[in-house]
Amino acid sequence: MPLMSSLGQGSDEILWVQRDAGVARITLNRPKSKNALDAPLRRALRAALEAAGRDAEVRVVVLTGAGGAFCAGADLKTTMGESAAGGSGFGDVDPVLDEYHAIIRAIVDAPKPVIAMVEGPAVGFGCDLALACDLRLVAPSAYFQEKFVRLGLMPDGGGTFWLPRLVGLARAMEMMLTAEPVPGERAVQLGMANRLIDAAALEAETLALARKLALGPPLAFAQIKRAVRAGLGGTIDESLALEKQGQLRCLASRDCLEGVMAWIERREPTFRGE
Repeated sequence: MPLMSSLGQGSDEILWVQRDAGVARITLNRPKSKNALDAPLRRALRAALEAAGRDAEVRVVVLTGAGGAFCAGADLKTTMGESAAGGSGFGDVDPVLDEYHAIIRAIVDAPKPVIAMVEGPAVGFGCDLALACDLRLVAPSAYFQEKFVRLGLMPDGGGTFWLPRLVGLARAMEMMLTAEPVPGERAVQLGMANRLIDAAALEAETLALARKLALGPPLAFAQIKRAVRAGLGGTIDESLALEKQGQLRCLASRDCLEGVMAWIERREPTFRGE
């Protein structure tokens, strides 16, 4: 299963892309950080998703993570470093958020099914990344968590768009306001995920479904995806714009800095609404 030639040199170390029978499997490969997204991985992921979306020979995309984790979200320490520009905390994070949003749009705009194969944590942006996919197949170890409020933040990968449509307003609000994790089995019950599969069979069953879909009609799939997404009411762009506006306000707050410092210092944060 060769690597896609569209990936930049060296990016296969942090991102694996394999192709087989019309299926492109994209694997985040920073297992020591539970596949948290730093700048190189973020850019490699965007490039891989956009390339798979354009490639007519790719009929289905499977997105997953290495080492028993899907994605722990943004790598906060590197994000702080790249946006602070020599200062402390978060500085000009606007272009960084644009890069995260480009990843979500690459999934949504791809004219083919994108399947999230989830083991372990799908947290923060990692949760939104999985929710942006068309299907989610999960192992018993999987859990979804909109953890943003524990850092004094709000979802910024489309969570405010996806969750109310998947689980209803009340449950969505509870998940975002409490930041409590949702185990894989519960996620299936709520409609956040499609299937709960034993860990030993997850890869085989996911790839079997992907290969089955790869034999389906690409034009019909593309139009189904386009019509269903449009029929949800509102647009992901509108939600992303609102999230960006709100997140920029949060990132400039003292509460955000307190949340991050509490995370680093392994203590409970004290938020003051400023």
